[in-house]
Amino acid sequence: MTVRPLLTCSLLLTSTVVFAQQPKPTKVGEIDNQEITVEKSRKIELPPASRIFNKIPSLKPSAEQRKLTYEFEDRKLTIGDPKITPGVLAPATTQADNTPAYNNYVKLGAGNYSSFLGEGFVGINTLSNLALEGSVRHLSSGIGPVDGKNSAQSDTRVRVTGKYLADAFKLQADLGYDRNAYNFYGYSREYAAQPAFNPDLIKQRLNTVNFKLGIENVKSENAIDYSLKTGLTSLRDRFNASETDWGTNLNASLGISDKVFALVAADAYVTQRSDGSIVDNRNLFRVKPTFKYVSPLFTITAGINAVNQTDQRQGINKTRAFPVIDIDVAPLDNIHIFAGVDGDINRNTLRSLLAENKWLASQVVLANTIKSLDIYAGTKGNLGGGFSYEGKASYARYRNFSAFNNSIPDTTKFFVLYDGGISNVLTISGQLAYAQKDKFRSTLKADFFNYGLDRLEQAWGRPRTAATWTNSYILNKKLFVTADLYFYEGIQNKNFTTGVSYTLKPIYDANLKIDYFLGSQVAAFVSLNNIFGQNYQRYLYYQNQGLNFLGGISYSF
Repeated sequence: MTVRPLLTCSLLLTSTVVFAQQPKPTKVGEIDNQEITVEKSRKIELPPASRIFNKIPSLKPSAEQRKLTYEFEDRKLTIGDPKITPGVLAPATTQADNTPAYNNYVKLGAGNYSSFLGEGFVGINTLSNLALEGSVRHLSSGIGPVDGKNSAQSDTRVRVTGKYLADAFKLQADLGYDRNAYNFYGYSREYAAQPAFNPDLIKQRLNTVNFKLGIENVKSENAIDYSLKTGLTSLRDRFNASETDWGTNLNASLGISDKVFALVAADAYVTQRSDGSIVDNRNLFRVKPTFKYVSPLFTITAGINAVNQTDQRQGINKTRAFPVIDIDVAPLDNIHIFAGVDGDINRNTLRSLLAENKWLASQVVLANTIKSLDIYAGTKGNLGGGFSYEGKASYARYRNFSAFNNSIPDTTKFFVLYDGGISNVLTISGQLAYAQKDKFRSTLKADFFNYGLDRLEQAWGRPRTAATWTNSYILNKKLFVTADLYFYEGIQNKNFTTGVSYTLKPIYDANLKIDYFLGSQVAAFVSLNNIFGQNYQRYLYYQNQGLNFLGGISYSF
């Protein structure tokens, strides 16, 4: 593993675009073009839905609103993104018996790896129809898993939210700021010992500002249901790469009769990306009109998904139409069998790619993923006794399937590789959930992937198996325990400088968090992460923290 100046990496990335215009690579080490994101999800709704939106909850959640729900998301394969603290379940906010509910809190904690946690939340809802919320959170590790402070990292988040609830609609505005600081520490120890090594050159920092404004219907008896949201996000990194993204989303339904509904979903994204000499305007517009027929025995949704994408730099201006058909049959109470077919163009932006792999090199090529066809089938239902399940199989065809691999010759950074041919992805998913009122919840999910690629040698950086097991337990509304287990297997990366391919070791990541109320306003917490102490690599050369912990205290007011 070697490290070279960033200019060399940028020239190589430019050559990646050239490969994209050629047929299959003919030399060892050549990398094909273009990218894709694999995404698939379905929300489980056991009774046939008569509306497309969940009604907006009241400002203070009730026990019924905390009812266990679960879903398969059309999500990018972001599994295993190295965070400072693995994503355990959100801390419970239930208060002790016969004590008032305090909506505001401050939290302080510390742990090994010179970690510090500071968090606070303030909510003002003195008016019945107006609420203001503000929160701040900082989590940092002064040293990391390798080479001390050269693998340190910190995440800071600030949020301000305003909500206005009228008789017929809800208006919400959100303003947020995120600062993520970390280092490209996947270098060899031999390189770090050289006099030319400069720790300042491995630092990265992402600053993200976003503003969102939305309005949606809250009157369930209205014949028309709607939700309209628009937002602007600005991202900038330490090397002056930036991206501005303006997105608007509309969802609406019209009840034609008691059994027939007209639905429409529309999206508009206007994006500009700048990175060195690269300035690219990339837009995507989508309209998806469908009709839904609902009966006690079955539900049918049919329509079309029309998507237009433009890319000024690549000279793209294309419109594609995809069929949308979904059939859901309920042969027994609370048991559903479903099948369908759909397609879409999945948007890939600098921000979305950094969410998957934050160690990206400069001037990575951005290209959208075309999901030309997705055929799926499965079953879902309520087994009784608190158990629910879903099983699903999906066969999808993609153009520009994306993967992440170490760049050349600077292996501490990654670029995005795209399969410019037709990629076939088979996904088998299963999910089992159990809930015991408001006391215990447990959800086990597993996804199995089989990649049939055309031009890429392997689905670099993608797992064959991804599984999670999340649990939460409440004892007398004073003791809250959350635990989760993550398992990923079959991840491969290649050092194209040496030509050696690696299959990374399976990842087992177990986490435990305990909150205990010492009184009506004071609580203590401790979280243990990566309990197995496995210094695993999610991406090649990037070792994760071993066993790490945080402990502290919170005060509610």
